[in-house]
Amino acid sequence: MRNNIPHKFWKAVIIFLIIIFSGCSSDDNQVPSPEPDTSTIISIDELKTKVDELYVDLAKAMGFNNFFASSWAGDDITTSYNSSKCSIRTFDTRILDCSESVAYAIWTESYAIIEKTNIIIINAERLEIDDTAVKDLLTGEAYFVRGLMYHHLVRMFGNIPIQLGIELDKEVTLSEMAAVYKQIEKDWLAAEKLLPILYPDVQSGAPQPNKGTASSFLSRLYMDWAGFPVRDESKYTLAAGNAKKVMDNHISHGFDLMENLDDLWSLEHRFNKESIFTVVYCTSCEYANFKKGILGLPSVLEGWNEIFGEIRFFEDFPEGHRKNATYITDPTIEDPHTNPETQETIHWTDFDQPNPIIAKVTGKGDIPRTFTTDRNDFLMRYAEVLLIYAEASGRVGSETPEAWEALNRVKRRAELAPATIPNTAIDVTSGNLAELAFTERKWEFAGEFIRWYDLVRMERVAEVLNPAYRNNITSTYINPDSPRYGETVEEYAQITGSLETDNYFTPIAESIKAEYPNL
Repeated sequence: MRNNIPHKFWKAVIIFLIIIFSGCSSDDNQVPSPEPDTSTIISIDELKTKVDELYVDLAKAMGFNNFFASSWAGDDITTSYNSSKCSIRTFDTRILDCSESVAYAIWTESYAIIEKTNIIIINAERLEIDDTAVKDLLTGEAYFVRGLMYHHLVRMFGNIPIQLGIELDKEVTLSEMAAVYKQIEKDWLAAEKLLPILYPDVQSGAPQPNKGTASSFLSRLYMDWAGFPVRDESKYTLAAGNAKKVMDNHISHGFDLMENLDDLWSLEHRFNKESIFTVVYCTSCEYANFKKGILGLPSVLEGWNEIFGEIRFFEDFPEGHRKNATYITDPTIEDPHTNPETQETIHWTDFDQPNPIIAKVTGKGDIPRTFTTDRNDFLMRYAEVLLIYAEASGRVGSETPEAWEALNRVKRRAELAPATIPNTAIDVTSGNLAELAFTERKWEFAGEFIRWYDLVRMERVAEVLNPAYRNNITSTYINPDSPRYGETVEEYAQITGSLETDNYFTPIAESIKAEYPNL
């Protein structure tokens, strides 16, 4: 093990020049969304082209961590405490004094995509063709994407405007979250009706949504709807019902659990059966994924310090295969992708900011240590469908054998055991099913931009993120050559903002309010 690795000057210069001249900084230089095309669609081919463009727009918007910045408020991930990550760190610390630029970018990118879906939906209604099957399919895709954007916005900002016209209305007012939920529900129900059971001629993981995709996202919506702040607990029944519908037809939709969690986070399996909806990236097509690779590495490994695991969360994480698939604690000093035989490692407590690496971000060897990759995003996994069914069933007092089995399939796979075979050493069959499933989500989706929204809907932010709990750390510096050998490691990025409910949602950017005066 080596404590201090000197940075090679020429590498530092190259990295600096790349950042300056390529405009690929994840924090400051996002690819701008093109201006919406408001032209009339006059043929089915034009309609298809417009729908295809939606997926490129999604990749360009979601290819940067900034799009998911609010997720850094969760207890599973943190960022650099002293670098140029202000737009992310502001959520990590709950002092939202640096959220203006990222809030503006997320808002404008999302509504630009919404505007494009409106154009598709409205023009599709006007398009007169004999065979409506293709038109229905394409319209279903637009409904799904529109619901996806509204759900992302309402989770981040709370009350938002609903825009359904070909052009965005500058005089629009805010809609309450319940009204936004109803619009999302309407969109995803329309998508569910119009989309096929399995989208034809696409790779695994639903890179274009099917009926099961829409049903799955509806189940996620209903979990939010049942929780804070709307608290319509009748929606737990709908969440369970939609999840069960997907479970009963998961083979027809092409969904199932992957056998090995490690496979999910590799380039080789960038398309896989567990993804309910996949955002596809393509470096050579100029819509790469800028969230993986060196973004999750410390500077001592020439990384960008953008995302790490929080220490207390890591310490609490149950030992076993899933923890090993989630974290890297002793990375090799040389890039294992280019130097697979390298053996020398460095422990996470020797990083300049001591936080464990999230393997879901960096991969375990088949993702080069670069800032662009073709690694796809899985916006929802089949494991979440199973856990929604278990949790929602428990919340309404329907603790059926099927609900317990849904939870246990995820637990078995977490230990690398066959998911469908009962295992008395792993399975649970008693206790508070809802809370057991909620906790299972904590471990299963660590580092996947999900945890914060779970804490919000269950109103547990203050309970989990209070400094007394978060800073109760037992890990110590283990390198005997370190001047801090034996001392307790501390979390560098401290929470100093409010953990109360009035600080859950991101303020709308002032520049947006100036453009839309009624907000």
